[in-house]
Amino acid sequence: MLAHGFGGSRRDWDQLVAGLAPDRPLITYDQRGFGASEAAGGPYSHADDLLALIDALDIAEADLCGMSLGGATALNFALDHPRRIRRLVLVSPLMVGWAWTSEWIERWKAIGRAARAGDMQRARDLWWSHPLFDALRDTSAAAVMRASIEAFHGRQWVLDEQHPALPDSERLGELSIPTLLLTGARDTADFRMIGDAIAAMGQDVTRIDHEGAGHMLNLEIPEVIAREIERFLI
Repeated sequence: MLAHGFGGSRRDWDQLVAGLAPDRPLITYDQRGFGASEAAGGPYSHADDLLALIDALDIAEADLCGMSLGGATALNFALDHPRRIRRLVLVSPLMVGWAWTSEWIERWKAIGRAARAGDMQRARDLWWSHPLFDALRDTSAAAVMRASIEAFHGRQWVLDEQHPALPDSERLGELSIPTLLLTGARDTADFRMIGDAIAAMGQDVTRIDHEGAGHMLNLEIPEVIAREIERFLI
């Protein structure tokens, strides 16, 4: 199962899926409020939504892969429901309850101010210029990412009704599921620190750090990480 990042959709995995074994059963889905999924129902948790999806599909155990926001979903789910996950893949993961650096907070506030003022194009432009995408802008996938940002409605910049949660950093020592952690050496400071924490505190974490790559590994080097994921899942 594949969980996408903030502002994206299940289509973000298309290039990576093309590099996976053709006979591998796969489920990609839109997290609540993204893609074709509506942000309905009041306060929610992406991990609770994932549990509801797995239960509805009658899946007893799955291999779970999450990218960025989807990485936070996957990690949070794995910590809450370890018996439902066989292997965990985290790609440039976010973490529930992460304490952001002041630089990240200031950039995020600027995007939020533009969105709440009704200037969603300004918010999208600020998001596209974020250092998170510096490495991606040097690749042929830049146009794909830009189009994805232009298609994003931006409602989560105005109001995000995820319910408050305790930080997962406080229970990383409980992560015992075999975990593949894929990170980019050119990612932002926050995501580098998140990767470092998971690698240091998880019980069975294999980290592959890609020199020259940034945050969006699923678009920057999809074939490379597809091979790494395949080897890990065997």
